[in-house]
Amino acid sequence: MDIPNLSSNPTSSPISTSSPATQNKSLISLTVVVVVLILAIAVGFWSSKIFPFSKSNNGTGLLNQEKAISTDNIKDKGEIQVGKLYGDTATSFKDSATGTIEKGSINGVGTHILNREGGISQRASLTSSVVDLDLFVGHKVELKGETNSSKQTSWLLDVGSVKVLE
Repeated sequence: MDIPNLSSNPTSSPISTSSPATQNKSLISLTVVVVVLILAIAVGFWSSKIFPFSKSNNGTGLLNQEKAISTDNIKDKGEIQVGKLYGDTATSFKDSATGTIEKGSINGVGTHILNREGGISQRASLTSSVVDLDLFVGHKVELKGETNSSKQTSWLLDVGSVKVLE
C-alpha cells in the first residue's frame, strides 16, 4: 500500500550544488598547486647546495674571514714577532698543540707538518684557511684550531690561530 504525498511541494532527491566536472577541475587545480610547491622546495634546496651563499673554503661564512688578522704585512717585512698571536683571535678553539712547523704533508694529507716532542709518532698534519702557514716554517709555535678526521694521518689540525714562541 502506497502512502499518498500530502505536502504541496513535491519531494525530490537532494540536488548537488556542483557537477562532477566542477569537482574534477578543483581536484586537478589542487593537485597542480601541491606539485608546484613540492618542485619549488626541491629546486630551492638543491640550488642552495650547488650555489652556496658563502664561498669560503672552510664553510664558516664571511664573518670569520672578516675577523681574521691579515698576514700580508708579515710577508713585506719578513719578520715575525715572538709572543704575538696571528690568525683568528676572536674565536676560541678547543684543540691546541705546540711544536715546530715544517713544509710538507703526511701521507699526502695537509700542507704542513707540526713536529712535536715525542718523535715521529707525535707529528700532526696541518691545514689552514685562515693563516698562511708558510710564514711560520722553522718557528716553534703554539697552534689552536679544530681537529678534522682523516684516514691517512693520525692527527689533522685545521689551524685557526698561531702564537709564535721562538
